[in-house]
Amino acid sequence: MKNFYFIILLVVCSCSQKKNNQVLLESDFCSSIHRNDSVSLSAELKDVSEIMTTKTGVYVLEDGAGSMVARAWLSEYSEKTIDIQYFIFSIDNIGLIACDYLVRAADRGVKVRILVDDIMVDAEIEDILALNSHKNISIKIYNPGVNLGKNIFSKIKKFATDFRTANQRMHNKTFIVDGKVVITGGRNIADEYFDYDHEYNFRDRDVLLIGKETKRVSASFSEFWNNSLSVPVSDLSDRESNNYVEYNFDKLHEYACNPENFWPQVRTRIQKFPTVFTELKKSEELVWVDDVSFISDIPGKNDGTNGLKGGGVSTSKLIELLNNAKRFVEIQTPYLITTELSRSLFKEAVNRGVKIRILTNSLASTDNTEAFSAYQGDRIKLLETGVEIFEFRPDAEERITMMTDELHDTLEDKPIFGLHAKTMVIDGETTVIGTFNLDPRSANLNTECITIINSEKISKAVLKGIEKEFKPENSWQITPNFNPDSEVSNYKRIKTWTRKVLPKSIL
Repeated sequence: MKNFYFIILLVVCSCSQKKNNQVLLESDFCSSIHRNDSVSLSAELKDVSEIMTTKTGVYVLEDGAGSMVARAWLSEYSEKTIDIQYFIFSIDNIGLIACDYLVRAADRGVKVRILVDDIMVDAEIEDILALNSHKNISIKIYNPGVNLGKNIFSKIKKFATDFRTANQRMHNKTFIVDGKVVITGGRNIADEYFDYDHEYNFRDRDVLLIGKETKRVSASFSEFWNNSLSVPVSDLSDRESNNYVEYNFDKLHEYACNPENFWPQVRTRIQKFPTVFTELKKSEELVWVDDVSFISDIPGKNDGTNGLKGGGVSTSKLIELLNNAKRFVEIQTPYLITTELSRSLFKEAVNRGVKIRILTNSLASTDNTEAFSAYQGDRIKLLETGVEIFEFRPDAEERITMMTDELHDTLEDKPIFGLHAKTMVIDGETTVIGTFNLDPRSANLNTECITIINSEKISKAVLKGIEKEFKPENSWQITPNFNPDSEVSNYKRIKTWTRKVLPKSIL
């Protein structure tokens, strides 16, 4: 589960043992892997440099493998800076490979800044300090005090004495290279967001931006980086920083180069990316758009004036878009927790003649039984507003096309897929791709970011994928007389029922 949004699970999480991801040096797997020094990001962008000053190039990253390849290539051929902002950065297989690409970039002189939220850091502080020891890598932790460097008693004290602040997390996800190219959207850094997990993966969506609007993304990152809530990781440990000055990253490199950990076929895709990028620039898939807006909440977001209810610019903008819809709104959200306010907004839109369809996770596909429990209790009320609800199947046929070919070749059984994309398409003209879940936490507590793209071409392409996922082979349609809750075990149903004691405001 990736959504420990309440104190009970935080305590459980604090007691759990971290993954053992020690990197072992066994063989010189890196000897045959070389960077092409004749390639650079600026050279690849030279032919579009003029249009980048007035428009934003938009390319939607639907599959996890393609999104991973784009990040890897951009890291490998970055020239000046890489700025990374994530809610989750796991030191699993994908996380270690990502770190390898970042260290290699830093070795070339690229300045790397990493900002990650404290609550879901899945690494020991010693591992983070080691990465931070590189002269060109700086790491900060957002709103620390509930995870890194803290014991269970410190965590309980934090929630007992400052519950609102402890629950305010940074849910933004941005990957910025040389201030020119951005990837933002739903994906965190972990195996399951890039179709790499053998048991459970997420159907997710990112968007790649080139040009004009990337400046606003960079400005948002700087605002977070320079905020007092973002604390250097070295300040969270009493260890002397010079303990890591001579840290050797050879073991990390060998792990990433080992074909058992990172398939050679994927590296081949990365090497061929310039050719793909050239074709992309010539095709209609990269769309140059006049009107693209990156919207981000400010650090902190909720000043406590209204308790746990605070809202932010992302919340206000989404309400505005819904209120201005004229024909239809298609929504994908992994967690669907409604309130009287949100249901009234949907009802008003439906009464205006707007058709609204929402795809969310079923109990069988969700990774978050707490959130599902809250949705389950209000599912009928939401249907009564006139909204159509669909729930994602764990065995969705669509997942086969999303999985990487390499995973197809290595697994006999196909993994479960859950929905993690956070997307809206309004009237076939406006597309929203971001981090915002339709729940009170995204509305009032977490900082969120969304990209609003006013382009019929982009909307048409995104709708093509969404339409498939509404089909019976990919999702169940919910009615007052039918839901697929019985598709799961008695244990999961009982577990979900017990979570109904949790307040919706913190889910």
